[in-house]
Amino acid sequence: MTVFRTSVRNFFAHKGRMALSGVAVLLSVAFICGTLVFTDTMTATFDKLFGNSASDVTVSAKEVKNAQDTGIPDTLPASLQARLAHVTGVAAAVPDVTSEEVTVADAHNNKISPSSGAPTIVSNWDTTETKAVELSSGHLPATDHDAVIDADTAKAKHLRIGDTLRVIAQPGEFKVTITGIVSFKETNPGAAVVYTDTAVAQAKLLGRTDAYTGYGLTAAKGVTNDQLKANVKAAIGGNYTIDTAAETAKKEKDQVGGFLNFMKYAMLGFAGIAVLVGVFLIVNTFSMLVAQRTREIGLMRALGSSRRQVNRSVLIEAVMLGTVGSVAGIGGGIGLAVGLMKLMGKAGLKLDSSELTIKATTPVVGLVVGVVVTVVSAYIPARRAGKISPMAALRDAGTPADGRAGKVRAALGVLVCAAGAFALVAAAHTDKASSGGGLLGIGVLLSLVGFVVVGPLLAGVVVRAVSAVVLRFFGPMGRLAERNALRNPRRTGATASALMIGLALVAGMSVVGSSMVASATDQLDKSVGADFIVEVGGGASQPITPAAAKAIKSAKDLDHLTEYTLVSATLTTPSGKQVKEKLSAADPTYPQDVQLATTQGKLQDAYGKDAMSVPEGFAKDNHVKVGDVLTVALVGGRTAHLKVAAVTSDDTALEHGSLFTSIDTARAYLPADKMPGDFMMFGKAVSGKEKEAYASLKAKTHAYPQIDVRDQADYKHLIKSQVNQLLYMIYALLALAIIVAVLGVVNTLALSVVERTREIGLMRAIGTSRRQLRRMIRLESVVISLFGALVGLGLGLGWGSTAQQVLATQGLHILRIPWSTIVIVFLASAVVGLLAALLPAFRAARMNVLNAIATD
Repeated sequence: MTVFRTSVRNFFAHKGRMALSGVAVLLSVAFICGTLVFTDTMTATFDKLFGNSASDVTVSAKEVKNAQDTGIPDTLPASLQARLAHVTGVAAAVPDVTSEEVTVADAHNNKISPSSGAPTIVSNWDTTETKAVELSSGHLPATDHDAVIDADTAKAKHLRIGDTLRVIAQPGEFKVTITGIVSFKETNPGAAVVYTDTAVAQAKLLGRTDAYTGYGLTAAKGVTNDQLKANVKAAIGGNYTIDTAAETAKKEKDQVGGFLNFMKYAMLGFAGIAVLVGVFLIVNTFSMLVAQRTREIGLMRALGSSRRQVNRSVLIEAVMLGTVGSVAGIGGGIGLAVGLMKLMGKAGLKLDSSELTIKATTPVVGLVVGVVVTVVSAYIPARRAGKISPMAALRDAGTPADGRAGKVRAALGVLVCAAGAFALVAAAHTDKASSGGGLLGIGVLLSLVGFVVVGPLLAGVVVRAVSAVVLRFFGPMGRLAERNALRNPRRTGATASALMIGLALVAGMSVVGSSMVASATDQLDKSVGADFIVEVGGGASQPITPAAAKAIKSAKDLDHLTEYTLVSATLTTPSGKQVKEKLSAADPTYPQDVQLATTQGKLQDAYGKDAMSVPEGFAKDNHVKVGDVLTVALVGGRTAHLKVAAVTSDDTALEHGSLFTSIDTARAYLPADKMPGDFMMFGKAVSGKEKEAYASLKAKTHAYPQIDVRDQADYKHLIKSQVNQLLYMIYALLALAIIVAVLGVVNTLALSVVERTREIGLMRAIGTSRRQLRRMIRLESVVISLFGALVGLGLGLGWGSTAQQVLATQGLHILRIPWSTIVIVFLASAVVGLLAALLPAFRAARMNVLNAIATD
């Protein structure tokens, strides 16, 4: 009990010194709990939406795996409605027509698609829709030209009742007038939803009036959904997909579940990095507190306290710190989740904060993580405290017990670093990305651990090198700052290691991102002969519609225009093995547009009658060579026997692993209604007419807002912007770890100032000005930050370079170091060091000289 009281007294006596460690715990736990609350809320909201909106039983077309993407949904015959209506237990059979492969534009020809990447859905209005939405203004579709739209899309796109919408689908396009606005009862899943008259939906979305995409069945009173499903299956057979409301909800949940799980675990991964960085802060805090209380602990030992009791005293303080930080972090996590919900709302996904879902496990996880991490981090300082002898009561307090990194630690660190370097070198020399990726992961882990362990040894070398360049210009204060940083290499190494981790990841990802852009750009320059690439933009799944394709073909000053699509098929190799693949079907001019190397034959020959090509990897795995005939069963069509005319090299980033055939060959074996629409089109301008052809294509596609026309410069810019968006997202998630690392620098300096109180007083007494003292502490902070930046950036460059070599097998041939980013991050580290030192330097300069000298 005495140990507990002593621990509580010490904790509150030094609460100011532990504040920043508590903030680190708070931030880490808040990120973890916020992620859990946010994703749990999204999951619960979607579950509720799917569960409440599904019909008792739904009937839809049998799912065809690897189906052709025709741009038109699979359908059921309209005659099936009468059969369903007479099934025992069916109270109502309501037909449904829904398509996501559409583009909807306003009167100004602007797409109303969500910016979040969610789909645009056009559906017929029927009574089952009232389960999900309710009319908030206007009236429901009553004529062929009426439509209603969801309230969130109307608000985001500034649409009102009376506005005209243009719906562009594969069978054709049509215009409707907004006559009503509906609101979602649960949440808007982020989609833009338009409801039209049933007959119009059939004719324009399906291209036929004798079919629907499905039926929603309502069970009669006293009939369960399972009973109704059994009755329906017995009546119409098993050639349809028949689901109860629960099964429909589960399928829809599974569709979004993958994205939600990816988001959840990605965010938790970055939270884990922040926790790891926080470990260094906590270790430093307790190490310095133990060092500062050396005399106090020595007196406790002299008065009879055992090593175990001293050890336990420090760990109790750690438990208290972890508990306080975790409890605050749990509250902060809930606030973070609400903030994320509001952010998602701006992106189009409306989540009601009243639906906030906080599972019982969430605060438990936060508390356990916070307390366990804090206790584990404090364990080594606690053991060090337990080893303090009673004789320490006779020495000055604050004498560092770890002034020099041990030889064993240094040797172990060097060995681990060597093992990590060996794994990275091995990864860079592998022929397969899969095995190289595993070695890369091992190398990253070992090198990171090794550099953390060997940090004190590096501190002596790197700090001196940095000081020679940076601090020598600041005279005596610069030399004192260098000696202060070198006074305790273990502390300096731990402080810098926290910053090192975040910056190493930033540098590594920057190298990979820059190499991706450079490699793709190089491939475009070397391999793409086409001047223009035409495709449906904005992440839409819709193929190029026939009307848009006709407009594109009418463009002037084009030497040729190549149609390109993807065809689903099952291939049977000479050995009898069946493989499901997507064949790239294009016009014979495609080899001029994208020039690909071959290991056997000529790619041009693959566009002959009943011919094809296979990639190098496929050929090796299936023992296929030029001249072999493959049986190709096209999904929804006939079986072809195609001769292998070429084997393409896998040494490319463009069309890596693609199988090629002529679009005429695909059309010969597929009925017109199963032939996929054009996925892309490639244009080559008449020599000297590039600008005119580009302008003509832009003009011809102006009426089709879903179509993007890009020249090679535009496409390079698109690749760069997409990679940068990903990098910025990663940087934002890493920002938490870097913030925690900066807190570590602040905390180390603050505790160092307390530790050196008498020394600071003596310096002031012999003439050091307040300004000089502040400069000394700022320079010490800068040199520690630059030490962490140098090691972290160097380590990150090694990781990124190795990752590029591993991905070279996938076409990432060019290593590009983003020197501008590296320099900016390095200079920013110096600024971070200056900012981190502001408060400790101010406090040091404000000390009373006599009181400071009199401090024990």
